[in-house]
Amino acid sequence: MDVVAHNRLSRLPMWAAVFVLSVCAAIVVLSGGSEWASRDNTLRSAEVELGNLTRSLAQHAEDTIELAEATIRGAVSALETDDGSITTVLRLQAILTSGRSSLGRIRGVFAYDENGRCLAATEDVALSNVNNADRDYFGYHRKSADRSLLIGGPVQSKSGHQSVISLSRRWNHPDGRFAGVVLATIEVDYFSDFYHQFDVGPHGTISLMRRDGTILAHSVDLVADAAPQPLADDIPFYPSSGNLHVQFLQDDSERIGFYQRGQRYPFLLLVTRTQEDVLAEWKRHSFVRIAVIVGLVLLILGIGLFLVRLILQGRRLASALVSSEKNFRLLAEDSSDIVARIGPDDRIRYISPSVVRVLGWRPAQLLGKRALAGIHPLDASPIEEIVLSIKRGETEEARATYRIRRRDKSEIWVETTLSASRNDDGSLDGFVAITRDVTQQMTLQGKLETLAVVDGLTGLANRRRFDERLLEEWSRAYREKTSLGLLMIDLDHFKAFNDTYGHQAGDECLHNVAVVLAGEVQRTSDLAARYGGEEFAILLPNTDAAGCVRIGERIRRAIRERAIAHRGNAPFGIVTASIGGAVCRPGSERSLERASLIEAADRSLYAAKDGGRDRVIMAGELIPLAPSLAPDGDTSLGERTGVRARP
Repeated sequence: MDVVAHNRLSRLPMWAAVFVLSVCAAIVVLSGGSEWASRDNTLRSAEVELGNLTRSLAQHAEDTIELAEATIRGAVSALETDDGSITTVLRLQAILTSGRSSLGRIRGVFAYDENGRCLAATEDVALSNVNNADRDYFGYHRKSADRSLLIGGPVQSKSGHQSVISLSRRWNHPDGRFAGVVLATIEVDYFSDFYHQFDVGPHGTISLMRRDGTILAHSVDLVADAAPQPLADDIPFYPSSGNLHVQFLQDDSERIGFYQRGQRYPFLLLVTRTQEDVLAEWKRHSFVRIAVIVGLVLLILGIGLFLVRLILQGRRLASALVSSEKNFRLLAEDSSDIVARIGPDDRIRYISPSVVRVLGWRPAQLLGKRALAGIHPLDASPIEEIVLSIKRGETEEARATYRIRRRDKSEIWVETTLSASRNDDGSLDGFVAITRDVTQQMTLQGKLETLAVVDGLTGLANRRRFDERLLEEWSRAYREKTSLGLLMIDLDHFKAFNDTYGHQAGDECLHNVAVVLAGEVQRTSDLAARYGGEEFAILLPNTDAAGCVRIGERIRRAIRERAIAHRGNAPFGIVTASIGGAVCRPGSERSLERASLIEAADRSLYAAKDGGRDRVIMAGELIPLAPSLAPDGDTSLGERTGVRARP
């Protein structure tokens, strides 16, 4: 026995050296993997931040273009009403002059006749001396019958000599012949100055481009700074947004970026950062961590010299294990979280005293009980699956959030981290569960989710929730071959109401109308939403035209019965509403789109207003026409004509 013992002791230094080297190698490998994972996380975080910034900037660009398009559309409508007569032109000039101070982001608005002569403008220019027939956008509109908005490349303004982005639309004579162009301009510097507010690093770029790659605005001066320029060919057409890795002209740096194509207009927003800028801070921290790891490895090597002595001191090791167990219990009992030791039979072997504060039970009352007892029935199955996956060896640790019943029968939300505890041979010895109360966090999360889909003023669903539900109900109606009804409700002369009684009274009026609408939404599948401003929408699944009329009439009468004074709404003298409705069957006509239903209800709404207001008008029970298509696949709501109405 002495010889055998001596041989075993002689091999201890070798095994100790192997163990120490293995530990050092494992630390180096794991640290390297961790650093690489940290690098990837840094890049992914940068991609997420770029995505959020790009979406926000794309929405800003869309809002700016939409504001300009609304102004252009109003000018076109005014000119086409009387075929551009002198009276109309003078009236338009007066409107443009008076509204000059309220244009905001728009530099100027101009109206030209078919020869390029300026008829009206917001800027103080000699109209007779301005002719834009030589502009590319003018030639495009003269040759093309397309009535949609055209976004032109940057040009130098003839009136102000600054670089501007042109937004134009054709207007016609009554017989459809080309009559001229209405133009709105936005200074390139407006976008460039706006983009300077955002930190994308010393070499980052923000670019607003047309879909053909023409740069409309850039976060830096392309000429003075010799800035790298993006290539449209590097950006995929589908999907409409996403991450990409590119290299620009005049720049050899690898870049990460995010692009977003306009949802309603043909433009592209691209934000990029160089990988060097993104990883600069990670590199600084990585060098520090690597230095710490090297020191740790050297320390472990030094400790390894004493490993043999530690192995020979078995009793000291056993004593240390006992001390470690005591320290574990001390930490568990002082922790505010519940620390539990669970056996492989799913019964509690140890649980810390904090269970009294969290669940109301004393530790002795829970020993030997099933660990899964008290979990809400709807949450029990996922927790049981997690336990089974750990038992099968599919994972060693898992985290779950669920509801659990306290001793006083109330329920709270808790988050539990469950880790496997194994014997030396790898068999399962049980679980270690650390549980904390997260009821406050879950309550706050629920409130935030509610705020995301509810209009703050009226308490109805907001536009975002309406769009989501319209998509859901459209798909359901398509599958089930059922009808889908929509009512668009607009308060008559509501701008005059705000001007007369003030915006606070206007908000109160909108709230009263919302109460009426909420009272009419009697089915769980129905949805009342604030569509925008004083306009509301009610989505009525599986409802025919007659049902829509009944509901619309009840709403109209209920609003009148409120008798809210409105001097600007002649001849009624009270707040009234015009209601337009439409019904469609998505499954019976495959060419229909959701915009068709909104367009039909919107046209009916305008027919109700044109017919004297305070009435309900329905489009035909079925929508016979598919929506018209604008360039680049954008859906256009078309002209507000051709309503099949019945009072």
